[in-house]
Amino acid sequence: MTFLIILLIVVCVALALFILIQNPKGGGLATGAGSSNMFGVQRTGDVLEKGSWFLLALIVVLSLAVTTIAKTSGTAGSVDSELQEQVDKLPNPSPIGGGTGTGTATPPPPAASKDTTKK
Repeated sequence: MTFLIILLIVVCVALALFILIQNPKGGGLATGAGSSNMFGVQRTGDVLEKGSWFLLALIVVLSLAVTTIAKTSGTAGSVDSELQEQVDKLPNPSPIGGGTGTGTATPPPPAASKDTTKK
């Protein structure tokens, strides 16, 4: 699983580089390549475009593989169930605050009202 995630990250970086190198209509990073153009302008564009589509398809396949493996493996589910068991063991907090956490806490007595009127 970790290998697939690392491979997915590498493919994403490669796709980003392929896209940045491509020669758009107004020029781009590919214009600074100099004399290292061994295919010619049109063939280089075709190779980079096909490579981009291939890397994109590879990202989709790897993403689906990682998702499928994560769903079928019991490690993620067991961690979630262990956490849920620990949360279930904790006492419920009182909605009023204080108390034992059993959920049957009695409310505090009403405050005595002071008579502030003069007689």
